[in-house]
Amino acid sequence: MKKNMGILDTKIRVAFAVVIAILYFTGTISGFYGIVILAAAVLLVLTGLVRFCPLYALFDFNTLKK
Repeated sequence: MKKNMGILDTKIRVAFAVVIAILYFTGTISGFYGIVILAAAVLLVLTGLVRFCPLYALFDFNTLKK
């Protein structure tokens, strides 16, 4: 996996995932859709940590500065 995400993109993904986690654990979002959204937040964190987005690779998009 070749990195295809820049620092800003990574920070935005992780921040968005943190907001989702806070909303879930405070009960603002709950139920089945809450779990689905929380799973999406986990994927955002994982892609942010490895700095590789499969969708970016699929569409040949790159936010990483060389």
